[in-house]
Amino acid sequence: MKKSILFTALLLPFTLTGMAQHHHDLGHINKNRQLRHYGTMSKTYREIQWADSVFKTMTPEERIAQLIFIRAYSTGDTANINQVTNLIQQKHVGGLVFFQGSPVAQADLTNQYQATSKVPLFISQDAEWGLGMRLDSVINFPRQLTLGAIRDSNLIYQVGKAIGEQCKRLGVQINFAPDVDINNNPNNPVINDRSYGENKQVVAHWGIEYMRGMQSVGIIACAKHFPGHGDTNVDSHKGLPVVNKSMKQLEELELYPFKRMVKAGVASVMVAHLHVPSIDNRPHRPTSLSYNAVTKILRHQLDFKGLIFTDALEMKGVSDYFKNGQAGVEAMIAGDDIMLLPQNVDDCINDIEKAIRQHKLSWETIDARVKKVLRAKYRAGLADWQPVNTGNLTADLNAQTLPLVRELYNSALTVLNNENYMLPLRKDDTSRIALLNVGGAQDAFLSSLRKYHSIDTFNFTGDESYDDASQLANKIQHHYDKLIIAVGNYNRFPENNFGISPTEVSLVQQMQHEMRTVTVAFGNPYAIKNFCHGPAIVAAYEDDSVVQRIAGDLLFESFDPDGRLPVTVCPEFYFNTGLRNFQYKKAYLPLVEPKDVGVNTQLLYQVDSIAKDGIEKGAYPGCEILAMKDGKIFYYKSFGYLSYDKKIPVEDNTIYDMASCTKICATTMAAMRLYDEGKLKLHGTLGEYLPWLRGSDKVPLTIKNVMLHQAGFEPDFPYLGLMLTDGVHPNPDIFHTVRDSAYSVRVAENMYMRKSYEDTLNMEIRNDKLGKKHNYVYSDIDFQVMGYIVQQLTGLPLNEYVKRTFYDKIGMPSTGFLPRERYPLDRIAPTECEKVFRLQCLHGDVHDPRSAMFGGVAGHAGLFSDAYDLAALMQMTLDGGTFDGVHYLKPSTIKLFTSYQSDISRRGIGFDKPFKDQSKLDYPYPATYASPLTYGHTGYTGTCVWVDP
Repeated sequence: MKKSILFTALLLPFTLTGMAQHHHDLGHINKNRQLRHYGTMSKTYREIQWADSVFKTMTPEERIAQLIFIRAYSTGDTANINQVTNLIQQKHVGGLVFFQGSPVAQADLTNQYQATSKVPLFISQDAEWGLGMRLDSVINFPRQLTLGAIRDSNLIYQVGKAIGEQCKRLGVQINFAPDVDINNNPNNPVINDRSYGENKQVVAHWGIEYMRGMQSVGIIACAKHFPGHGDTNVDSHKGLPVVNKSMKQLEELELYPFKRMVKAGVASVMVAHLHVPSIDNRPHRPTSLSYNAVTKILRHQLDFKGLIFTDALEMKGVSDYFKNGQAGVEAMIAGDDIMLLPQNVDDCINDIEKAIRQHKLSWETIDARVKKVLRAKYRAGLADWQPVNTGNLTADLNAQTLPLVRELYNSALTVLNNENYMLPLRKDDTSRIALLNVGGAQDAFLSSLRKYHSIDTFNFTGDESYDDASQLANKIQHHYDKLIIAVGNYNRFPENNFGISPTEVSLVQQMQHEMRTVTVAFGNPYAIKNFCHGPAIVAAYEDDSVVQRIAGDLLFESFDPDGRLPVTVCPEFYFNTGLRNFQYKKAYLPLVEPKDVGVNTQLLYQVDSIAKDGIEKGAYPGCEILAMKDGKIFYYKSFGYLSYDKKIPVEDNTIYDMASCTKICATTMAAMRLYDEGKLKLHGTLGEYLPWLRGSDKVPLTIKNVMLHQAGFEPDFPYLGLMLTDGVHPNPDIFHTVRDSAYSVRVAENMYMRKSYEDTLNMEIRNDKLGKKHNYVYSDIDFQVMGYIVQQLTGLPLNEYVKRTFYDKIGMPSTGFLPRERYPLDRIAPTECEKVFRLQCLHGDVHDPRSAMFGGVAGHAGLFSDAYDLAALMQMTLDGGTFDGVHYLKPSTIKLFTSYQSDISRRGIGFDKPFKDQSKLDYPYPATYASPLTYGHTGYTGTCVWVDP
């Protein structure tokens, strides 16, 4: 480590197998092999012989019908049963798609329908998360997005296999799964949580594992929705989505999982109803009916030999533009093998026969596809079909589900952040803990929590008012130390913000901001966008009793977290975010005796004396002082109390409002990192980085001059007087005592500013005329603007950027903005009893009024920390931008920013420094023996940090 002296003072203020014998005469060939690579459609003599023998019994109309699957229910709908029976007996359709119903009823109907069918029927189902997706009494597996949060690919294989076993037991040969759309549109109204996520490698890998699991037990898997339905904002059930992407873009992203799935041997592919002009620019032409999409790309370019299904032809994405049987004709021309759910079977057959007569289609094409389907039926065991045994059916379907579901949830639950190490909660914690259910009671969650700790519970729903929310917030804050927030019972899809009301959002955000909270989202993780700023947040993905119980166990560390976000939910929490254990990093700084680093112990007694003298004379109620040399702490003491009432003593981990030390410990650190990365240039201008300043006189101001306080900004604007009614009390048009959607910026206890007023304050920065340029005037505005630049360049608020880039990695758990979110008030030093504006004693809220009006996060003030954390941060700068083997900043950048950079002031870039003519001054700054290499800063609240290399 570099030899140096550092001083910190803080003063107060995710193969099909054969089945048994078929009762039809057509089933005389015994299927006795297993095919593990269905996608190659291997042709054997017996397979061809069976298919040809069946084909020869079929009339032309029956051949066409063999390429049609129709809708079936097992709900007891007599009309549907009669319709299906008629289409099987009269038209000889090739397959059924079962929808809602119950297991035994579906099995009975399957047996009934198969017994009356001339050719064995393909039974298919949408069972993406198991048969429970469609049938009552069957336990669901987690949805695909939940599976995308799991890191172990073997678990995804086990899910596919288990679902395959369910299908096999119920007589289902085709499962229209997995969905391998890449959900890169958070507002997707139809895919969303049906996708494995936004990362193409994960979607492809997980899709392959799921497919392999299903096909290993003889079930036909189906990759959908080709060529990719993830980046749409229209539901193709309701309209025709348009995907305006180039072929290069599609090749790089949307098509990637399908290429991988085809190569891995997926048995079938479903083509979506999407209008993709780069594939087929004919107006309103869905990819499902496009020769370019189905034949040129899927059959030829991807060399796919398996079955190709259209998505349901009754969906509005097709039916709005292709009437009667025309969709079926276009599907056959395009190259599809099987038409799912046409609007009218008779029309479909008649129009295809007409198209053949008109030479738009040929019987050779139809016959080839019929034989292909028949061979697939042979491979699926339908040559030897046996009725489904309904005895103990439902129990069999559920027999192996729960243990696997529990393991899946254990692996999927994701801890997104854990500030101040709120987690895990402890059985022996004496804190008063409450549970706030937002959206409805989470009974299984509460029951799980109460195994470990006494928990009181409160409920809040969307039909309650902001006043109700305020009263509840005050009650919880005054009676409890910690709060668990359970957000649940919300919608799966993002329309209307998942059904989460503004009052619910407001209450959650308020509690996160003002208390030590753990927030658990029981549902689609995209909803977490509403509450990304809590100290500890857990994505639970689903909302059933199993996951609720497991979430309770997680909070009390019955197991370590292992999940990772499958999608980006907000800038703070992006794909792959997820803590893998509850251990935390704390920076290590060796503690030695003063003599070990050459410091005279006698001199330190004077430091003790000065600290105590200030307390005795009432200058401050307490303080904390830390000094280091050569990378070692030789002096670290705390004196006095947090306040003059002498109730809570200052401890080594007491957290202080760092005030203007924020300028170097947050904003300048961020600026140096961005300078290293080439994103920020010192000669760059505000007009280049902040579009909202364009058209003002701030455009030509350089970053260097701004950080040197010589850009011409005034020290501050006289904004405060404009917000007071009588010079003392806050304007009620701007500030409210109750938080709501409009008044959401916490300024102090029971004081919230109108959110729109932040724009007014920023317009003052834009429109206020600059003072004299190249004149040194210390200004908070300079660094508030720099905070905005950090956010503009990184896409993250300043507090999140420095936390992620520096504080978490170095191991600075006490450092950050908004301390009430992370620590109890008895660890935070109060600052001042304000007699104007906020009219209260400030404790845990930033002292600086301007920072407070921007929610406590600003480039000039708002950081809270303790002496130890700041020592670690500054030691990193002394050691050439490296700490504990991790590189943070370039040595040359540190030297540039910490050296004298102005000919009219003592300033470095961001950093304060000693006066250049120190020896001539009666009151040297910051100290008599501070060398010219010294750098640091002071804070209005009585804090300072100085480094002398």
